[in-house]
Amino acid sequence: MKIGVVMGGVSSEREVSLHSGKGILDQLDRSKYEIIPVEITSREDLTEKAQGLDLALLALHGSYGEDGTVQGTLETMGIPYTGSGVLSSSICMNKDLSKKLLRYDGISTADWLCWSSMSDYSAEAVEKLGYPVVVKPNSGGSSIGTHIVKERGALRAAVEDAFRWDTEVMIEQFIQGDEITCAIIDGELLPIIRIQASGSEWFDFSAKYEEGGAVEEVVHLPDDVHTRVRAAALGSYRTLKCSVYARVDIILREGIPYVLEVNTLPGMTRTSLLPKSAEAAGMSYSSLLDRIIQLSLAKSSKEHQGVLSHG
Repeated sequence: MKIGVVMGGVSSEREVSLHSGKGILDQLDRSKYEIIPVEITSREDLTEKAQGLDLALLALHGSYGEDGTVQGTLETMGIPYTGSGVLSSSICMNKDLSKKLLRYDGISTADWLCWSSMSDYSAEAVEKLGYPVVVKPNSGGSSIGTHIVKERGALRAAVEDAFRWDTEVMIEQFIQGDEITCAIIDGELLPIIRIQASGSEWFDFSAKYEEGGAVEEVVHLPDDVHTRVRAAALGSYRTLKCSVYARVDIILREGIPYVLEVNTLPGMTRTSLLPKSAEAAGMSYSSLLDRIIQLSLAKSSKEHQGVLSHG
């Protein structure tokens, strides 16, 4: 089976993607697959470099990676790919839209504002949310362009910086609590991991990607809290139409889970959370990749059969 590990891309998370791709390349079983690194540097690269693949294993992050556009391109080429489909990828990438859908389905998420330009800027509206707030690109990831703002005087600069990375900016209530992450494979919840940043007050870029930047360990929650977290994580996965695998990031405050976001292509570097959660479930990195490949091929086959039956 000819598997292309698609990495790089054109987003602000290009370097993170390259690290994910390297991690995957190191762990794929070469006795099972013919493995081809597919590094893309432009939107045009994919159609040329993905020709002839049996499966595209996506290690992309950010725009033209997680937002449904790559998924749509591969579907038009008839090439199966790993992870969620076009619709789910697009929804989950848009934090404002995904939070609206989660809240509609009764899943707790922090209050927020979403601005499409500096003309929407309103310090008074943010005062109503209450400080501190988190200012971040609406469709960004890896905490790039993200700031915790504790008072009005720092708000404008944070919003202007976030607009450097995206056309929309989210201002979200900062909820103080334990940050946990819930990896899901094929609709099943893996062991929950608690995250404690080592050198900063929150899980920023350096905490995520630098060695020793955070303490990440499996957490055993009280039964009632675990039940609520499980319901929030799996509920988010279903509401946002995810498939194959995803990672749901949550703040846990006083036993109540508040969903931050759902990642349809979570990081796969050696310090990433999904491989750690899989390891805690007794699944090696290599077997995790095998499982993702098998599920993705099965999903593609099922969708193809569905199209044929409707045709």
